[in-house]
Amino acid sequence: QVQLVESGGGLVQAGGSLRLSCAASGSILSSNVMGWYHQAPGKQRELVATISSGLTTYYADSVKGRFTISRDNAKNTMYLQMNSLKPEDTGVYYCFYGRFPDNYWGQGTQVTVSS
Repeated sequence: QVQLVESGGGLVQAGGSLRLSCAASGSILSSNVMGWYHQAPGKQRELVATISSGLTTYYADSVKGRFTISRDNAKNTMYLQMNSLKPEDTGVYYCFYGRFPDNYWGQGTQVTVSS
């Protein structure tokens, strides 16, 4: 089992920045992938970014150049630096941990970007 706890959400004006954190605990194994999903109000959850334990990253087109994903393997913690935030970035951000065949999710953290 893996437990994930997100933090760092909040209310920010458009153009502002936030840094989300996701702390993992439990049976953390090598060769895993962690990442963030975004669920806007009334919409499906969408992938934002991923980072492997080898630090290979992926970004959705909508956040490229604005968001940066990183992780500290020694601390089992992942981060999402969000810059130049837009109102459409509003929603709940969920972190996940995946290592075949299991996936685990955090409880989510709310991000609200005011225009």
